[in-house]
Amino acid sequence: MTSQSPRIYVYKITFEEVPYYYYGVKKEKYFNEEYWGSPYTNKWCWELYTPKKQILQFFDFTDDGWLEAQEVEKRLIKSFYNTDKWCLNASCGGMISLDILRKNGKINGQMAKESKIGIFSLSESEMIESAKAGGRVTGKMCKENKIGIFGLSREERIKNGQIGGKISGKVTASQMWECKVTGFRSSPGPLTLYQRKRNIDTSNRIRIK
Repeated sequence: MTSQSPRIYVYKITFEEVPYYYYGVKKEKYFNEEYWGSPYTNKWCWELYTPKKQILQFFDFTDDGWLEAQEVEKRLIKSFYNTDKWCLNASCGGMISLDILRKNGKINGQMAKESKIGIFSLSESEMIESAKAGGRVTGKMCKENKIGIFGLSREERIKNGQIGGKISGKVTASQMWECKVTGFRSSPGPLTLYQRKRNIDTSNRIRIK
């Protein structure tokens, strides 16, 4: 592996404006691939606010390294995702690819099945629905188990301005900004990423009423 080889790492996303956070694991397609997580249920937070990424640990770019990274990610999330209302992780475990399970034998698959993590945490009907609808099932599970944003009461969501759906859409629309250099318009978070990618000073913007 060279200094320019793709990497496997565990990371943490925080936000400049609010105390929400998110843990994840990434296997790059190429070195220094731009990546800010892949949330489904709580994607609204990335759209409304400015994400910052901290790489916590690198791993060997191998099947074993990928498995180790996922285990570290699970240990990190397990401590928070069911207890801390600021944690945006909607589940703990994630699905492991069939290729890696085959290469590393049946032991890992059996452990996942016995521990009911990842896909084994779903019933047969939920797995079928998940294959068809993806994020819709995850959102339903989070709502029923009061995970992530669903762990907040209605009063807390209103107080913290973190309501999704129509309300978050209205908030996003009311927080449009324009880059003074290029004229690009977006909400605060995406505009920050846009400007950083082009080495534009993030303060070089104007609020659009």
